[in-house]
Amino acid sequence: MVYEMAHIAVQAGKNAEFEAGVAQAIPLFNRARGCRNIELQRSVEEPNNYVLVVQWDTVEDHMVHFRESADFQEWRRLVGPYFEKPPVVGHTEVVVK
Repeated sequence: MVYEMAHIAVQAGKNAEFEAGVAQAIPLFNRARGCRNIELQRSVEEPNNYVLVVQWDTVEDHMVHFRESADFQEWRRLVGPYFEKPPVVGHTEVVVK
């Protein structure tokens, strides 16, 4: 299991629209190959900053199967207009629990 960690800065005043876009996109992730869970977290101290956390079976499920799909294009259409700058995306795995 790997975790996609997308750090997203949203334009000031666009939080509600961004969050609504993410909510609309949940089915796109849920039907994606290897996607196990998705959640959006918002910073308490900096409310225009978010972390999208997606659990994938493999990095390839995210970077190849999802990123090269029409559903990824739809995801970007729904949320991309609200980005202040491009998201910073990385992958993590649990090493101690």
